[in-house]
Amino acid sequence: MSKPLNIIFAGTPDFAAQHLAALINSPHNIVAVYCPPDKPAGRGKKLTACATKQLALKHHLTVEQPVNFKVASDQQQLAQYNADVMVVVAYGLLLPEVILNAPRLGCINVHGSLLPKWRGAAPIQRSLEAGDERTGVTIMQMDRGLDTGAMILTAECGIENTDTSASLYEKLAQLGPKALIDTLALMSTNEHKATPQKNDLATYAHKLDKAEAEIDWQLTAAELDRKIRAYIPWPVAQFTFTESHTEKETQHRIRVWQASVQKMENSKIAGTILSADKKGIVIATTTGALCLEVLQLPNKKALPVQDILNGRADWFKVGANINGLIN
Repeated sequence: MSKPLNIIFAGTPDFAAQHLAALINSPHNIVAVYCPPDKPAGRGKKLTACATKQLALKHHLTVEQPVNFKVASDQQQLAQYNADVMVVVAYGLLLPEVILNAPRLGCINVHGSLLPKWRGAAPIQRSLEAGDERTGVTIMQMDRGLDTGAMILTAECGIENTDTSASLYEKLAQLGPKALIDTLALMSTNEHKATPQKNDLATYAHKLDKAEAEIDWQLTAAELDRKIRAYIPWPVAQFTFTESHTEKETQHRIRVWQASVQKMENSKIAGTILSADKKGIVIATTTGALCLEVLQLPNKKALPVQDILNGRADWFKVGANINGLIN
C-alpha cells in the first residue's frame, strides 16, 4: 500500500462495528465516524448509542450523528473532513449525491449479498428463504440507486442447510472486513476496477415484516424449514394455537426456533399433527412433513419439544390440527 487513506466511516449495528474494528487495526486514518442519532431502548427507553458509536468512542474517534444529510451545514461538515473515501456499512440513511461525491474516491458500501442478487434491506434473510446455495459480500462504488453501484470486489461463502440468519450474519461479518481492507489496498494505489452490475439479473430483498412470520402450513416442508431459519433471530416464525374452553377460546402464539424436514408421504390435511414425542412434533405439510424441535410458548423461554410436552402434551394431540382444530 503506497499511502494510508483518510476515511469517513458510516454504520450502525454490530455488523458495521466489526468492519470499523478492522479499519481501526489497519494503517488507514479514520477522520470521522457517522451513525444515526441515539435511540430509546430497553424498558426504561433510555437513549442508547449504536454499536458503531460505542466502538468509535472507545477509540476516541470523532462521531457525527446527523438526522439526515438534507441540511447544508451537515453536508459542509462532512466535506470539511477532506476524506479520500467514505465507507458505508449498514448505515440506514440515504446519501444524497452531494455526499456521494464529497470524498476524493467517492463512497463505497459493503453489501451482504452477491450483487446484483438481493439488493435491498434484507439480503441475508431472503437468500436463506429462497434456498440459495451460496452468498457473500460485495464491495461496490455507491451511486444514487439502491445497491446498484459498480462492483469492486466480492467474497463468497456457502449456505448450509442448518444456517440461520444469525449464523449466516456471522459468516459475512468475517468475510466483509477482510474484503473491505483488500478493496482499500487497491484503492490506495488506484488499482481498483469497478464492474457495472447486470441489472437484468437483479433481485430485490424486501424488508422483513412481522406478518410474514406467521407459518402457512400449505407451504412445503422445505419452504417452511427455510422460512424458519431465515427468521432467526427476528421476527421468528410462529403459529397460533387455539385452546378451546367450555365458554371461550384462548389463542397462544408459539414461536419456532428449530425444526427439520421429514421426507415422508402422508395423506393428512396440511397442519395435522402426525406424531408428538421427545424427538419432536411432526406436522403434515403439502409436501413432506416438518418436525418442530425447539418451541417458545408465550412469556416463556425457548425449550426443546420434550420439555414442552411434559407440561403441554394436551396441546399437541396426534390427529389434531397444529392450530388447535380437529380434522
